[in-house]
Amino acid sequence: MFFYLSKILAFLVTPITWIVVLFVYGWFTKNEVRKKRCFKWGIIVLLVFSNRFLFDEAMRAWEVPAVSQASLKHYDAAIVLGGLSSWDPTLKRIQFHRGGDRLFQAIELYKKGLADKILITGGSGSMQYQQYKEADYIKQYMLDIGIPESAILIERESKNTYENAVMTKKLLQQTFPSGGNYLLITSAIHMRRSKACFDKAGVRTLCYSTDRYTGPRKFQFDHLVLPDASTLSDWYWLLHEITGYLSYKAAGYL
Repeated sequence: MFFYLSKILAFLVTPITWIVVLFVYGWFTKNEVRKKRCFKWGIIVLLVFSNRFLFDEAMRAWEVPAVSQASLKHYDAAIVLGGLSSWDPTLKRIQFHRGGDRLFQAIELYKKGLADKILITGGSGSMQYQQYKEADYIKQYMLDIGIPESAILIERESKNTYENAVMTKKLLQQTFPSGGNYLLITSAIHMRRSKACFDKAGVRTLCYSTDRYTGPRKFQFDHLVLPDASTLSDWYWLLHEITGYLSYKAAGYL
């Protein structure tokens, strides 16, 4: 039930939904005062949530900062959270999303000898295609590019971040009965919730944030003033993470 409710909540928190509701209501209402207010607030919401500078500042406060490779030690496993790809059933191949940086960073760390194993945690996060387990096709991808099977661990049943942590703990206990040093790899925007879940599950990790949205501050005119369409969708991901964190907190997952 929590899985399906989270999907509904994800739709409700996107600014595009709010803007459409305001404009549609403003179009159909017969009350002239409400009509003007709806259009006014629709424009305000559109301008605020399409401003890249405001988004960057909000994201900067939320993302967990990245660390350099030079600061790392040696780790028994690099834990890579799913949600970074999907399976194309027509072309029979993996498709990476923005979060694909999680896997590419983990592979680099493995190649440099900083991690002995790469652990992929993630089943199906789709409501429609439950048969496609993300960990399975990521494992096959790694095998295809030359990563030995002995260096790959997979957890293929979890559907969300909470289950990632709980099920990964069981796999780690089986693989490293005496304990080990673990690196947690996920997107910087997702790290705050992920780290809290793994801490709650009793898995101590070092955070290794990837694919950050933020970098050095920009003060160019277009960045400060001009509306940016892609920022509307980026706000969705930030609000999704914030509401996800609060929902997990309420459910006792953190």
